[in-house]
This record gives sequence, C-alpha cells and structure tokens, in this order.
Amino acid sequence: MQVYEAPLRDMRFVIHELFGDDGFGNLPPHEEFTPDLIDAVIEEAAKLAQDVLLPINASGDLEGCVWENGVVRTPAGFKEAYAQFRDGGWCALASDPKWGGQGLPETVNKLVEEMISSANLSFGLYPGLTHGGTTALKAHASADLQERFLPKMVAGTWSGTMCLTEPHCGTDLGMLRTKAVPQPDGSYRITGNKIFISAGDHDLTENIIHLVLARLPDAPPGVRGISLFVVPKYLPKEDGSVGPSNGVSCTGIEHKMGLKASATCQMSFDDSTGWLVGEPNSGLAAMFTMMNTERVSVGVQGLGVATAAYQSAVAYAKDRIQGRALSGPKRPDLAADPIIVHPDVRRMLMTMRAYTEGCRMLSIWVARALDAERHSPDPEVRQRAEDMTALMTPVVKALLTDLGHETAQIGVQVYGGHGYIREHGMEQYARDARITMIYEGTNGVQALDLVGRKMPAHGGRYLRSFFHPVAAFIEQHKAVPGMEKMIEALEKAFGALQLSTATIAQKGLADPEEAGAASSDYLRLLGLVAMAYLFAKAAKVAGMKKMMGQDPDGFYAAKLVTVRFFYERILPQVAGLFQAIKAGKRSMMDLPEEAF
Repeated sequence: MQVYEAPLRDMRFVIHELFGDDGFGNLPPHEEFTPDLIDAVIEEAAKLAQDVLLPINASGDLEGCVWENGVVRTPAGFKEAYAQFRDGGWCALASDPKWGGQGLPETVNKLVEEMISSANLSFGLYPGLTHGGTTALKAHASADLQERFLPKMVAGTWSGTMCLTEPHCGTDLGMLRTKAVPQPDGSYRITGNKIFISAGDHDLTENIIHLVLARLPDAPPGVRGISLFVVPKYLPKEDGSVGPSNGVSCTGIEHKMGLKASATCQMSFDDSTGWLVGEPNSGLAAMFTMMNTERVSVGVQGLGVATAAYQSAVAYAKDRIQGRALSGPKRPDLAADPIIVHPDVRRMLMTMRAYTEGCRMLSIWVARALDAERHSPDPEVRQRAEDMTALMTPVVKALLTDLGHETAQIGVQVYGGHGYIREHGMEQYARDARITMIYEGTNGVQALDLVGRKMPAHGGRYLRSFFHPVAAFIEQHKAVPGMEKMIEALEKAFGALQLSTATIAQKGLADPEEAGAASSDYLRLLGLVAMAYLFAKAAKVAGMKKMMGQDPDGFYAAKLVTVRFFYERILPQVAGLFQAIKAGKRSMMDLPEEAF
C-alpha cells in the first residue's frame, strides 16, 4: 500500500524559518498572507492530497486513460476529484486576483504542487499545465484574449495545454511545420499535428485551451520564425459559453511506462481558429514564459514522488522483519528484527531523506526568487531575483528530477522483491518519476542550457546571484563555534565549483564540445553545492533552536543528523564530479562512430 502524509513540519521550517536573510521577502502583494494563514492553506492542501488524491493514485495507474471515438476518458474518480479540487479554489491558488485568482505566493503554490505530486502525479498534470498557460497569456496576450480566456482558465472551468512537439521534431523546434494562415478578421487558421501533448484531451473540463507553436506564411526559417497562438478545443460564444467544435481533435493517446492516468495525446489541428499571442515570430520567447514556470514545477514533481517513495520505504522498513541487527537483537519478541536496524537499509533511507529535504529547500529558495522577480518594488532585488531564477531553473528541473527518480529506485531496493511487484505501489513511483527527467526539455538539454546560455550570460552575471551569497555565508560563519568543520567542507565544495566554472569557461571558449561534455556533471555539482549551502543554513537555525531548548518534538535534532549525513555521505560526490569535468571530452568523443 502506498503511504503518504504531507511533511508539514518540514515545509513550515523551510517556508517560515530558513530564508529570512535572502532579501526576497516582505513583498507588498503578499503582506496579508501571514504564517498562520499560510499554515492553514497547506494544512487543507494536505487533507486534499491525502484524503482525495492518494486513494485514486494506484487505481488510476491500473485503469489508465481510455481513448474511444476521438474522446479521452480519465480513470474512475478523477472527474469527481477534479470537481472537488476546482470548487475548493485550488486551481486559482497562485493566479492574479484580477482574473479571479487568490494571489498566494509562488512559494506556497510550490508546496501545494509538491503535495499533489506526492499523492497523485498524474492528476497534478491537468491543473498544473493550466497554471502554466495562464502565466503565458497574462504575460504576452492582448487584453481581449486575456478577458476571453483567463477567468475560466484560472477558475479551472477550462484547462490549458502547450503544444510544441511534432512527429518529426522534439527539442529542435526550428523544424516545426504547423501552419498559421492569417484571416481578414484578425484570427488565424491553424493546421498541423502535435504529439506528446500532456492533458491534450480529457473529460475534466468543459473546454481545453491549447497554446500552439506554428509558422506564418512569411516566417523566417528556424526558431526565429515561430509564433504562438491560442487555439480552443471549442470556440467560445460571445457570452463566454462553449460553442462549436474548432477542428481540434485527439487522434490517439500514448501507451506509456508511467503516468498512465494522465492523457498524453496526439493532436490534430485542421483549419482550427486561433489568435496570435504576442508579436509575430516571437512565439518561442512567449512559450518559454510557460516552460520556465513548468520546469520549476517539474522539478517539484520529482521532489513529490521522492517524498512519497521515502515515506513508503520507511513504513515498510519498520514493518518488514528479516535477520538480526549486527549489534544484537533489537526486537527479541519477534522472530527477526525490522530491516530498519540494518546499516545498509539506513544508508538508503538516509539518502532518500537527505535528497527530499535538500530538494525542498532548493525549490522554495527558487520560488522565493520567482515571487521577488514579479513583485518586489526594488529594481535591484528584481534583477537579482531574475538572475537567480534564470540560473537555477535548469538546475531545479534536472537535479530534482534526477534525485526524484534515484530516490524512487532506492525505494524499490528497500522493498526488495516486494518493490518490484504492483501490490505495494513502489514500482509505480519508479515508473512515474522517469518521465520527469525527459519532458519539458530533457535533463541533458537543461545542462546544456546551464553551461551554454546561463553561465556565460552578461559576463557571468547570473552566476554571481548564487556565488555571492554562498561566499558571504562562508566568510561570516568560518569561526562560528560548532560550524567550523561543516563550513570547511562547504568551502572546499564551493572551491571545486569555482574551479569547474573556470575550466569550462576556458575550454568551452575554444571548443564548444568541451562545455557540452562537462555540462551534466557541472549541473549536478552546482546543485549539490547549492544544497550544501542550504543545509548549512538549516544547521544554523536548528542548532540555535536546539541550544535554546526549543525542540520538544526532536525536529531540529533530526535535522542536524540529516545535515551531517549529507555532508559526510553525499557532498563528497563533488570531488569526483570535479575530476570528471577536468578530464575533458576525449574519452567520450574519441571513439569513432562506426565503433559503437
């Protein structure tokens, strides 16, 4: 049986205690959202996740979506769960109040997204994509299009998708062929085929609003000639109700490894009416507004699955008896000891725990920057926040999904043979987590984005948004009693990151393949150093609380143990990553193609 209880205590620690000094707080639009109000929101979200979404997770995976006569039907219970989700206002949580949203901080939204992803990742894709679509329309669409589509999308009555990929092209969007022909009334006729469209068709909402990349007749070649269009499944009437079909059809759904309750559709647009979003031939920039939001959310999906896998593995390890503890029997009243007594099982559980706690801190730090980028009245803070989100978005997307998948695989190992069969549900987490490393840009693409675009941008300005606070923290805490050993380890890891940055910059300038060869190792190195920095901040807070006797439930003591495990057992990976980066491209590029 799958086990999940929202980690509210750790969430409150991260959102309320950890980041008071990052300069991204005290935003005027969020003044009314007190800690008590935020706690109430996440507590209600926890109930929804645990009581409504978790019970249909395994059954939804078993039943899957069904495509019949061009229509997609979601598994039993999904329509009712979505209606409860929508009616509770959860679709509108972080959206602009101008369009009916509640305007909560992105930090709170990310915690809710994590809980949804833990309880039922397939379900979370339906409202999650809609939120990304509203973000793009709010940023780039005309006032008329916003009035026409945003209120119902924010309310969750209508849902949204993004339609990029075509049968002949994936990441290389410059090759897409979908056409957009201008009409006298200012609309466009959209014709083409798209694949891998998450939530492209379903029975949860009365209309589905597609954001479609297409080419105008006179568009220049490549990505410079892509425009973005909003194309509804059904044309809206003047009164806002749903009108006739718009030539948008689902021609099939994919039969996938995981996320079986999320419809991944093949879509056909046949002279469908659409409207231009933003400027002609600027669609990629507009779509990236949605994709960047989605990439952080996908990282949170990895965290969500990891958290559920960790909790399920802990429950199993406490219940499953096998062998005796190496130090002598711990449960002589039983035929054997629970496997949680064994060091190697502890190694796996502590790795899972450290990954989830580290990923949660990193995701909320970046979410705070997203909030500051959008809402800070200080232009310098907005610029620093924008720089940080630009730098860390590929890291959050790739690292959190890598570790989410790794955590789910470790969970299978904790269960042993029982993890490999369907009965306990752990194998679903392993399957569901896998796609997060692929969609919204594979993790290899995220690494190339980091070293090829973000690292050299503006003379390295993006890097300074991360390097400066880490360097300042190290300098300020070198002599703090009890933190010396940890700060020394952080300083060494940070030094390896700096040297790796310089190595890639120097080699990559002369040979782009050198940067490409180092990219995935560099992304993980940067992510591990970021986690080490955040764990050091967590240790500072936890140590002070414990010293003052403010740890009645043992939360801070447990946090300090997790910090020590991360520094002693996970952070040393940095040394190996640094050596791999220094080794360069030769060992992976010298083998002739015909020798493979």
